[in-house]
Amino acid sequence: MDLAQAQELWNPEPGWLNTASYGLPPRPAWDALQQALGEWQVGRTSWEGWNAATDRSRTAFARLVGVPVADVCVGAGVSQLLAPIAAALPAGTTVLAPEEEFTSNLFPWLVHGDRGVRVRTVPAARLVESIDASTDLVAFSLVQSATGAVAEYEAVVAAARDHGALVVVDATQGCGWLPFDAGLADAVVVGAYKWLMAPRGAAFGYLAPALRDRLTPLAAGWYAGDDPHGSYYGPPLRLAADARRFDLSPAWFSFVGAAPALELIAEIGLPAIHAHNVNLANSFLTGLGQPPGNSAIVTVDVPDAQQRLAAAGIRAAVRAGHLRASFHLYTTPTDITQALTALT
Repeated sequence: MDLAQAQELWNPEPGWLNTASYGLPPRPAWDALQQALGEWQVGRTSWEGWNAATDRSRTAFARLVGVPVADVCVGAGVSQLLAPIAAALPAGTTVLAPEEEFTSNLFPWLVHGDRGVRVRTVPAARLVESIDASTDLVAFSLVQSATGAVAEYEAVVAAARDHGALVVVDATQGCGWLPFDAGLADAVVVGAYKWLMAPRGAAFGYLAPALRDRLTPLAAGWYAGDDPHGSYYGPPLRLAADARRFDLSPAWFSFVGAAPALELIAEIGLPAIHAHNVNLANSFLTGLGQPPGNSAIVTVDVPDAQQRLAAAGIRAAVRAGHLRASFHLYTTPTDITQALTALT
C-alpha cells in the first residue's frame, strides 16, 4: 500500500498538528477496537482473541526497528520498561542524559540516587562530546519531545562503545516516522500512543540479550511465564527464556488497537512516512521564514501562536515556552496552509 492509498484510512478534523502528544488511529485500528469493545460489553467471547493482538504487535514492532522478536518485551509505559535496568545499576554508576530529556527517561535513574547512582545532565547538542571514561550509561531520546531535535544516534552509540558505556534510548517521539536500527543500542523503549498511533497503554522495549541477562524481571507475573497459559497457579518460578520474561500482562484493548496500526506502518514503509512528515514540517518552517530541518516535530516562536492557531481550529501544543507542531501520515498541505494563514 502506498502512502496516498493509506491516507484514505483516516478522516481527521482539519488542523491536527499534535501527533507528538497523541496519534490518530487508522480505520483498521479503530474498527478492531470497536469490535473488541462490543464483544466485551455483552460477553460475546473469551479474552484469548484480544490477547493474540499482543503478539501481532510485538512482531510488527520488531520488524519496524530491525530486531529479533525474541528480544522484544511489552508493557504499559516507558518508565516501567526502564525500571529493571535502573534497578540493576550498581552503586557508583554514572548516567549521562540530556538536561532537557523527558522525565520518563530521567526519573527511573534519579530515584536511585539514594543508593549512589549519579545522573549527570548536559545539553542534548553536547551529548556526544560529553561521553567520557566516567560514563557508565547514556540515556537519551531519539527525538526530543520539547524541541523535535533528532539525536546523533550512531555517534552517541560509537562514543559510548569507546568508553564501555551502555546505551538506552527512548524512541517514543521517533518510532513510526524515523527509520533507525534499534539493535545498535542496549535497550530501546517506545510508548506506542504517539507516532505508532496505538491506544495509550501499549509500550514496547528492545532488550539486547547481553543486557537482559543482567536484569531481574521485578514485575514478573503469569504473562512472563515460559508458557503463560501454564503459569496461572503455583510454584515453581518458570519464566520465559527471552525478553518475554519482562512482559507485563497486557492491557488487551490497547494492543487490539496497536496491532493494525503497527502493521499498517510497516506496510507503507518508514522511508515514505519519513519523507512525507519532514517535507510537511519543512513547508511549515519555510512559510514562517525559518530554515528547514530534519524532524517531523518543529518548534517556533510566534507571538500569541497558540491563541491564533486555536482561533483557526488548529490544534498544536506549547512546550518549554515554544509552539510545537508535529506532522504525520494524515497531515495534509491544507493543514499547513491553514496554520500559516493563522500565524502570518
